[in-house]
Amino acid sequence: MQPDNIDAYEALVQFLYRAPIGLVQAGLDGAVDMLNPMSSNLLMPLAHDGSLDNLFTVLRDALPQLPQMVAEFGQPSGVVCEGVRLRLDESTMPGAPQVLSLSVLKLDGARLMATVTDATAEVQREQERLARRLKNAARTDALTRMPNREALLEQLQQVLARPAGSNGFALLFMNCDRFRQINDALGQAAGDRLLVQVGQRLRAALRPPSDRIDPKASSGQLAARIGSDEFAVLLDGMRCREDALRVAARLLEALDKPHSLAGQEVTCTISMGLVWSGQAGDFAGEMLRDASIAMIEAKRSGGARLVVFETEMRERAARRADIEADLRQALVEDQLFVVYQPVVGLLADGATDFGAGVEALVRWQHPVRGVVPPFEFIQVAEESGLIGALGDFVLRRACSDFAAWQRTLGARAPRLLAVNLSRAQLAEAGWADTVRAVLAQNGMHPAQLQLEVTESLAAQDQHVQQRLHELKAIGITLALDDFGTGYSSLSSLHQLPVDTVKIDRSFVCKADTSHHHRVLIEATVKVAQSLGMSTVAEGIETEAQLAAVRDQLCAKGQGYLFSRPLTSSALLDWLRASMPAPAPGDSSGAATTCAPYAAALAI
Repeated sequence: MQPDNIDAYEALVQFLYRAPIGLVQAGLDGAVDMLNPMSSNLLMPLAHDGSLDNLFTVLRDALPQLPQMVAEFGQPSGVVCEGVRLRLDESTMPGAPQVLSLSVLKLDGARLMATVTDATAEVQREQERLARRLKNAARTDALTRMPNREALLEQLQQVLARPAGSNGFALLFMNCDRFRQINDALGQAAGDRLLVQVGQRLRAALRPPSDRIDPKASSGQLAARIGSDEFAVLLDGMRCREDALRVAARLLEALDKPHSLAGQEVTCTISMGLVWSGQAGDFAGEMLRDASIAMIEAKRSGGARLVVFETEMRERAARRADIEADLRQALVEDQLFVVYQPVVGLLADGATDFGAGVEALVRWQHPVRGVVPPFEFIQVAEESGLIGALGDFVLRRACSDFAAWQRTLGARAPRLLAVNLSRAQLAEAGWADTVRAVLAQNGMHPAQLQLEVTESLAAQDQHVQQRLHELKAIGITLALDDFGTGYSSLSSLHQLPVDTVKIDRSFVCKADTSHHHRVLIEATVKVAQSLGMSTVAEGIETEAQLAAVRDQLCAKGQGYLFSRPLTSSALLDWLRASMPAPAPGDSSGAATTCAPYAAALAI
């Protein structure tokens, strides 16, 4: 061998000896012809007998299919396998590499070349990248691609942990008004598009440099979707609470504009609660809870507005939570009962028909607090989803009592039973069948039952109107309750499938003193009559109010002038006193010119 060739060979040997990767040359049977020190170091943990004479034997446990892969590789040369990960048992040799990367190349018809590298650090980096991606995915809302509740709470906790004296901050909690109705009317896909648009408007309304909603941001403004139709914004770096209020007002204005969904313009306003940093405690979850409480107060006030959190709200929320828990128990333990307020007929000759009907009203006999007034628990029932069960209880109990009155009083029994409806009942699939079954169980004719729906509910929701048509098809009488306080108008009455319009007490209470209110009552009566509808004046408390609504030709009246709500037994006494038993063959006892005041037990 020439000197130059000797030098080149020695250089090649030195290169192979010092190479930072393991190099192994072997025969097709795995017998090792040559390997460098790095391959010895990397492969030794796999050699159970300490021998590196055969590559296949060394890799017998880690890659048992290697001999078959080589045998089945039919090309004269090429890559048999590349970058195969071999995980080692670190307990066999502490400090050794945990993962190897193996590639095997067929050099020719007799030789193999294997390369071995330590892939531990690479695998760790891959795992860290995967963990970061999974963490980011876990902190990102899949629909809107905004940070989610977890990301918001994490960022908020970091802000709360800052030293005192830093800039102020605020948390806004937002809920979409009427989202459920929009979702039901237009479909879930349209509802999802609405939520995406709300998120986009939040991004656009937050000014630079904080308009990029970064879940990892350490300051500025962070917007997140934290629930089905709930969003939150963390406003950091605020000089004072008024700055936060101005941003909140800008967001409300941006979100109040109509959305284009399913080819139509849809308005979905926002109820918003705000907590300023001066009112915040030590924990992010508590601050988010307080902002939610303020949002609920905004929704109770009519929605589409901002309410700033006050500590008294937390106490009220706690009381409502107690009421909800007790109400759930009340439904199980039969603490609820029904009372009935008479509805009297105002006859053309000035007489009063005391057997026209009654309205069923729910009451709660709490074991500790006594009788709980409806205004304390009805709204809680609506917000907690208990209103459907509550309404079904009233319907069943009232129909049972009504049937009993017919058996007891005969012709002197009320001829009509009015029961209030809730959105939850009307949203229940097949609820009309439930009503039909209750009527059949008690032997009632459908025309003897009047179901009452509030004006705002009947006027706003096409789905509700469809259910009302289904109920009317059974033969049930439908009434529009509290007319004058909701969203409909005299001009839209013909669009509602109702038989009776109940004029709200806020009009009746001033009927004897306000010409304006008398005109409104007169117009309502005339429009209702032209549509074939009856009218009921609610809340009559004085003879003067009675005279005023008589003058406007209201068909029926209801109020304390006639009677407060009565228990079933007290109602029987009231009816007997109001309508003496007719003489044989005389059916005139149903009406009288006298307006007696109830002497029976009133609740």
